[in-house]
Amino acid sequence: MERDDEGGAPPPGGSAALSLPSRIVVAVALAAVAVAAAWHVAMVFLHVAPSNTVTKQHGEVVDAYVYPEFEQNWKLFAPNPLQQNIAVQARAEIRTPGGGTAVTGWTDLSAQDGAAIRHNLLPSHTQQNELRRAWDFFSGSHDAENRPNGLRGHLSEQYLRRIAALRLGPEHDGGQVLRVQLRSAVTPVAPPPWSEEKIDTKTVHRVLPWWTVTAADFPEGAERP
Repeated sequence: MERDDEGGAPPPGGSAALSLPSRIVVAVALAAVAVAAAWHVAMVFLHVAPSNTVTKQHGEVVDAYVYPEFEQNWKLFAPNPLQQNIAVQARAEIRTPGGGTAVTGWTDLSAQDGAAIRHNLLPSHTQQNELRRAWDFFSGSHDAENRPNGLRGHLSEQYLRRIAALRLGPEHDGGQVLRVQLRSAVTPVAPPPWSEEKIDTKTVHRVLPWWTVTAADFPEGAERP
């Protein structure tokens, strides 16, 4: 065992070797980490717990913390996973250089995201989830006739419209974008060869109304309709 030059006890190690200000900084940092961890665990617990007094009073705070990074669900362990391929597509009504209007063809926004993700070791959160979650948001806040269920329905329409406007751009197919329209293309996944299940794999479309594009749908500095 090492001793100091005067033959006394060995010098202290660990945090005891730190000066008083350093020990205070370490203690404060550890306390902050502990508080952050406790807060995170509490928010996630309240998110997955059944409805209770706390979530009824502070549900917006819990949702604001959890979504979208810390969402908890059982899809990874679902015994009956999603059996459909859902593609979100968009087209635009444009003002042509001659002053008339025209409708563009459908652009497959989901295919664009898929191409960006494929063979990408670090795909962005936007490419993986933005469009998919926006469509889920819309579907969950509208009825079969595409009528919104309250404020969340209107917010989901605005969110989808802005995604489509940004993807297509202020100018598309040589014309100025005036309105956008979205649709989903839902194709059931065919059963494996060994299954006796019979599924119609025909693609079914859900077409949304036309939405007018406004200046607020584009970022600052972009050329606007």
